[in-house]
Amino acid sequence: MSTRPSIQSTFSNSDQVIIYSGTNQDWRSVSAATFLDWINEEFAAPDPITQRNVPVSGDTVAVTDTGDSYWLLLLPAGTLATLSITLPAVANCVDGQTINVTSSQTITALTINNNGATDVIGEPSTMGATSPFTLKFDKTSLTWYKI
Repeated sequence: MSTRPSIQSTFSNSDQVIIYSGTNQDWRSVSAATFLDWINEEFAAPDPITQRNVPVSGDTVAVTDTGDSYWLLLLPAGTLATLSITLPAVANCVDGQTINVTSSQTITALTINNNGATDVIGEPSTMGATSPFTLKFDKTSLTWYKI
């Protein structure tokens, strides 16, 4: 009789996953659902860091230059004729990093400075108070993409 487990191509949440406990120096099992919950808690992407700015027309807002994802919250007093947003320096960007941009007011002419990235694909040239957008960085192409 073999002690080797059989090979399965599918499993359910009630199935057991075999793990080795380094703390207890033994093998044990845990349900697939519990194991998935642990993976989601340990490896989930953190919420973006909120960066608030109160720009006036003609300002340049620089997204904080780290590998973190940011929610850029723009809170101008009224409609802005022009605004520039400078993305983090490409050397500090991380694959999959996101920049979420929201404005409480309309921005008539919006410019996105790629700050060394190859390109920014799909960036808006104007922005309404009800039209937030997200840019995601691809390290292979050194490009920001609107998603």
